[in-house]
Amino acid sequence: MAIFTGAGVAIVTPMKENGDVNFEKLGEILEDQIANGTDAIVICGTTGESATLTHEEHLETIKYTIDKVAKRIPVVAGTGSNCTETAMYLSVEAEKYGADGLLLVSPYYNKATQKGLIKHYTTIANAVKIPIILYNVPSRTGCNILPETVAELVNNVENIVGIKEASGNISQIAKLMQLTGGKIDLYSGNDDQVVPLLSLGGKGVISVLSNIAPQQTHDMVEKYLQGDTEGSLKIQLDALPLINALFSEVNPIPVKKAMNLMGMEVGPLRGPLTEMEDANAEKLAKEMVDFGLKLS
Repeated sequence: MAIFTGAGVAIVTPMKENGDVNFEKLGEILEDQIANGTDAIVICGTTGESATLTHEEHLETIKYTIDKVAKRIPVVAGTGSNCTETAMYLSVEAEKYGADGLLLVSPYYNKATQKGLIKHYTTIANAVKIPIILYNVPSRTGCNILPETVAELVNNVENIVGIKEASGNISQIAKLMQLTGGKIDLYSGNDDQVVPLLSLGGKGVISVLSNIAPQQTHDMVEKYLQGDTEGSLKIQLDALPLINALFSEVNPIPVKKAMNLMGMEVGPLRGPLTEMEDANAEKLAKEMVDFGLKLS
């Protein structure tokens, strides 16, 4: 049984002007996401600026989200780290709070061999009982989780059940699905590749786009899974210019700008992330309007 099927939002972490986490605003956007068809909340991932949260803030944000969502939809907690001990600590705490699953990015900067990845993930998985989604995003981490490695983990570790695949490499993902015999729950980690990954047996997407277009992203997956591939593809292609604008600078710079343009008041970014360049922000605003989103 998959943790979720459909579109899970890789939700931003709203900040006050002084840089503190804005929990009141987080509560508002969680309610808005649930009301607009999002299938799961993925908290404290890359989009949630987890890299610049303290451990205390990270855990408080996870706990707040779990309590606020109150089992209405699944909550997946981002608890990955490039330190195995830290990832274990965050994962154990998130499980205590009642997380439905964990998202574990591969070790970054110090990286690991494939053997090291197997040991890293196995160690964390053995410390908890809840299901785990691996997260492969080599463009950020400098570390690619190979299909053979994923297959070994899925076949030998009971609670490693899924992967968020953001390598962009369709051939690699096809091989991954072949080696795992469809045993793994595949989620697209790229908003521009939702339909291609669904065609390989994917369960959905962990989405940045969902922050500003939750219903449309949900519908893209839902239509595909219900057999309306043409309708699903239309949403995918119609959204492409907006998706490109959302990744014209480092995520989550553009998506936070987009949310602020829509009047959501999610606040500033933490350094080293900076406000979006004016020319890129203008392009983003245009694509949002063209896609049918209302600016404030």
